Amino acid sequence: MILEMKGITKTFYGVKALQDVSFELRKGEVHALVGENGAGKSTLMKVLAGIHVPDKGAIELKGKAVHIGSPHLSQKLGISIIHQELNLVPHMSVAENIFLGREQKVAGLFSNFKGMIGQTKQLLDQFGLKLNPSEPIYNLSIGERQIVEIAKALSMKSEIMIMDEPTAVLEESEANQLFTLIRRFKEQGVSIIYISHRLHELKGICDRITVLRDGQNVTTRSLEGLAERDIANLMVGRELKEMYPARPERFGDELLKVEGLTLAPHFEDIHFHVKRGEIIGFAGLIGAGRTELMRTLFGDWKAQSGTVVWKGEPIRIRNPLDAVKLGFGFATEDRKGSGLLMEMNVAQNMTLSNPAKVSRWNLIRRKSEIKVVRDKIQELNIKAKALNGPVKNLSGGNQQKVVIAKWLVSDSELFIMDEPTRGIDVGARSEIYNLIVRFATEGKAVIVISSELPELLGLCNRIYVMHRGRLKGEIHESDANEQNIMAMATGL
Repeated sequence: MILEMKGITKTFYGVKALQDVSFELRKGEVHALVGENGAGKSTLMKVLAGIHVPDKGAIELKGKAVHIGSPHLSQKLGISIIHQELNLVPHMSVAENIFLGREQKVAGLFSNFKGMIGQTKQLLDQFGLKLNPSEPIYNLSIGERQIVEIAKALSMKSEIMIMDEPTAVLEESEANQLFTLIRRFKEQGVSIIYISHRLHELKGICDRITVLRDGQNVTTRSLEGLAERDIANLMVGRELKEMYPARPERFGDELLKVEGLTLAPHFEDIHFHVKRGEIIGFAGLIGAGRTELMRTLFGDWKAQSGTVVWKGEPIRIRNPLDAVKLGFGFATEDRKGSGLLMEMNVAQNMTLSNPAKVSRWNLIRRKSEIKVVRDKIQELNIKAKALNGPVKNLSGGNQQKVVIAKWLVSDSELFIMDEPTRGIDVGARSEIYNLIVRFATEGKAVIVISSELPELLGLCNRIYVMHRGRLKGEIHESDANEQNIMAMATGL
């Protein structure tokens, strides 16, 4: 064994995040670590990375006991972690971020930018990506920024790599490139701990699996003979029903129609429609223009040309407030950056988009707010200990439900959901899928943008596919499969 963690216990404010957890890793092994949000996966890995010091327990590397008291010491011991949350400096270049804290010097005084750029280019070429090492991070997409995080970890030449949801923001082609690289590292004897909610990924790249639930070990075993549904049941501790509920089959009047919408260079001449009771999907690779299209539709950006028809009438959406008043709701792909105000409490976030519902003469009526919020917490099964607690303290799945609740409070008729289950565990995913279908069944319309093709195939009545800002085609559920979608998404 290259790593043994024995009896790890960690408590935060009286709550046991980890209770007597053990974990082992073999040399050259890819070991899956799974569990629901809050199961203790990230806490256990932060102990290994020196971010948290355990209350009890021991760690051995190559048979020798070690005390990992800081991230710096963890790196010196040959351990690197690719965090789920991006940890980059936006105004610095790709190369500067990769070598941050380990800058190369000329004569011990001046930064060797040329050397760092050259090494960064080698790393990116190895990964098969055409990123400019001199490009500032703020110019990159979320997927490209995740690649920089991966390259940063690769540059440290670690013996143990922790990958926390590394494909959460990657398209299928980019994820496949990562899997190829993981296999290459495995052949070189590098050991990888792989954390993912995308259970379908695990069997293709992982050797063994450890399941955590409520801060405790459930099992460690080979993945051979273990079905995706078996893993899901172990994670949640109960038998899950079918992941995707039955899609609605009856549709009402056309609610939204978009004709020739253009905002160069992001997208051009886009036509689509959605009816009441319908769930439509948007597929495409990173940079295809899907998110930009929805931000423009929501009034966040201004289109250069085109027409938007709402309930049969042409409309002009000048800003997001106009969209909200019309009945649009937009759950953005970055819930922590733009979907929620993380320092504000649960109640404030839920009523943020429609304060008039809980106020009079511009003053919040506390009783009205509590009633509205409690109703939504019960309706969406949100696990929140206190209404006045910061929303940042909730799990990813419960944060996403708060985003959805915000638009329910606003009485939205059209829900735009951009990557609605990114970074969310299998139990919460199932609940959100049921909510999406419920909205449609109630006569609302839902637009889903997702990088996960099984998600689009399982939920949507129709799927629009974009490629480099253009609409490549529309596929009905009866004809939809991953091959058809990827052919269009890649421009074939």
